[in-house]
Amino acid sequence: MQNEETIILTPQGYLDLETELNELKTVVRPRVIKDLKDARAQGDLSENSDYDAAKNEQAQVEARITELEYKLEHSVIAEGSAKGCAMVGSTVVIEYDDGESEEYQLVGSMEADALQNKISNESPIGKAVIGHKKGEKITVDSPNGEYIVLLKDVK
Repeated sequence: MQNEETIILTPQGYLDLETELNELKTVVRPRVIKDLKDARAQGDLSENSDYDAAKNEQAQVEARITELEYKLEHSVIAEGSAKGCAMVGSTVVIEYDDGESEEYQLVGSMEADALQNKISNESPIGKAVIGHKKGEKITVDSPNGEYIVLLKDVK
């Protein structure tokens, strides 16, 4: 499948994956099985689009279940800041050179979502702030060049 890897998740990210897996196993999978049964009852399977659609959905559901089980099995839950240091799970407030501040939650790469201000520990800002404490000035090495930010808060 994939190379052995450790997937870093926040407690909420882990819970979200568990919830999705449970939903797939207890609700979606039984519905798809019923759809397959109903489609088979229609007769000739060679020209039965309902049967083909149900088989395709079954394949997608089973693939997603396998993927989620793998991710949960290989994940590590990051608990947030330790001794005031920014870590995966922490919420940080960054002040840029122009005086503008942004609040971000540091998450594993799988949970990153820029629209919700969740940045990956592998992103330039994420890499830069990990391990630093409130009040520190940090150099961020980005594809557009280096810049300095102030770590205003770590929660």
